[in-house]
Amino acid sequence: MKQMLGKVTTLENLSQHVYRVVLTLPEAIMFAAGQYLQVVMGERDKRPFSIASCPSKTNTVELHIGATADNPYAMEVIAKIREQGEVVIEVPLGEANYRAASDRPIILIAGGTGFSYTWSILQAHLRKATKRPVTLYWGGRAASDLYYDSKLRALSDQHSNFHYRPVVEQAEGNWHGAIGLVHHAVMAEQSDLSEADVYVAGRFEMVRVIRDEFHAQGLPLEQLYGDALAFI
Repeated sequence: MKQMLGKVTTLENLSQHVYRVVLTLPEAIMFAAGQYLQVVMGERDKRPFSIASCPSKTNTVELHIGATADNPYAMEVIAKIREQGEVVIEVPLGEANYRAASDRPIILIAGGTGFSYTWSILQAHLRKATKRPVTLYWGGRAASDLYYDSKLRALSDQHSNFHYRPVVEQAEGNWHGAIGLVHHAVMAEQSDLSEADVYVAGRFEMVRVIRDEFHAQGLPLEQLYGDALAFI
């Protein structure tokens, strides 16, 4: 893990409340799919965000930051990025990274901008010449929250081992996915969780429920990955 100054080269909206941020670093770094960085706001104020980039030796990192006016934790980071054009970061961090050596099917579960964690893992997996199946369940309140929906549907058409399952709590119009809570969609489709590697990112409350309910359904805890698990 290193501390370095990241120069903001991209700040754009992915949706009304989600920002795509690309930072250029002073030197190339190596990180694993599923790791995160911390934005240093103060000596005792470091705020974690998953790295959305596909891992490689690179001098850029991409973040997807969900920020609303009632969420100062993230909005203050966006304000700093916008005003100063640079941020100090610590990178890379986290142990819940992609286990490429496993041969078990992969289930990725994302709530909201927890998608950035699963997006990095998905990109890394699809780059491998493997038939190992991977299914992504992405949950949001509404379809507009799933900002890479069309991109993911196109990827699922291109890769026979990738299955995409969008889930919303509030469906409108010709919705093409499931309706309800994302972990309920997983449990409705996955009959044998004991045979999978499960990666999860989202609100702590969601991760806690997934841990407890999936374990009760037979998922060994050592096959469940997510940085939030260290805090709940």
